[in-house]
Amino acid sequence: MIKTIGYAAHEEGAELVPYHFERRDLRANDVAIEILYAGICHSDLHTIKGDWGSQPYPLIPGHEIIGKVIEVGADVKEFKVDDKVGVGCMVDSCQSCDQCESHEEQFCRDGMTPTYGAKDRVDSTITQGGYSKHIIVREEFVLKVSDKLDLSKAAPILCAGITTYTPLKKWGVKKGTRVGVIGLGGLGHMAVKLAAAMGAEVTVISRSTKKEEEAKAIGATGILASQDLDAMKKAANSFDFIIDTIPVKHDLNIYTPLLDIDGTLTIVGQIGPVEEPITAPLVFGRRRVAGSLIGGIKETQEVLDFCAEHNIHPVCEIINPQDVNKAWDTLLTDNPAHRFVMNMSKLEA
Repeated sequence: MIKTIGYAAHEEGAELVPYHFERRDLRANDVAIEILYAGICHSDLHTIKGDWGSQPYPLIPGHEIIGKVIEVGADVKEFKVDDKVGVGCMVDSCQSCDQCESHEEQFCRDGMTPTYGAKDRVDSTITQGGYSKHIIVREEFVLKVSDKLDLSKAAPILCAGITTYTPLKKWGVKKGTRVGVIGLGGLGHMAVKLAAAMGAEVTVISRSTKKEEEAKAIGATGILASQDLDAMKKAANSFDFIIDTIPVKHDLNIYTPLLDIDGTLTIVGQIGPVEEPITAPLVFGRRRVAGSLIGGIKETQEVLDFCAEHNIHPVCEIINPQDVNKAWDTLLTDNPAHRFVMNMSKLEA
């Protein structure tokens, strides 16, 4: 076993504190990883604060992981010591159902195993996430990280990147597609960068134009202010696709009229209730409201390679692990147009 340390919550809503624990013995198909950088996702907050149900504590969150291989199991073929690798939102699945065989392990019929807060499929221990110094993951769920990527900025691609890339690809975003991105936080800014790289005409939809310069700097043509009723009315029917990254309960009805006929609004932020929908814009415009999770491992590797090819990096603020609670407070009170990433080499015992 690897004796290691991470930042864990010991009860619902608690602050994260240093936590010494052991990672499991290496199995034949496992890769042992020293974590170099760990991204902070808004879903980490939701989980620890109990928004998505009770959790097994103590719990170490984190599913945006960049590291280097320090040991491999006897049957591992694709990785060797010192390889730079990534681990995202899941670490296992049944590997045999129709969804797994279609490379969509996130929809495993038996339920995929999240990177933290779930029972290991072999020994039923609780998976612990990336706010830690080490992790052990089965080979099939480890990703290769290109030398073209800045390791300090790559971690959010494993969640924010794949969460936005998957629906953009699924709904055929390409050159000339008119894309709206609701919200310019961790997910939203990646949606802008990816859609722009695909050739789309990207507009950020935000409450005000306060972040307009930030939006333009990463590839958007500008901002549509949702509180400007005249501007919203003029923008009716002007988008082929809208990706909604807002992570809390909100009103979809102000956005659906922005879709053109056959347009789709896809929710990737809020898991839970939204305001009661009004169906008239959907019926009279053959518009759709859909949802999207993450992508499978094959598609996660694809987005990592896409970002390397197009020199796409999340906008990151690098922090020490000791400042994780301050970063969480910022996410709770604001919606910064960047991702916090912890430099795990600064993790103090």
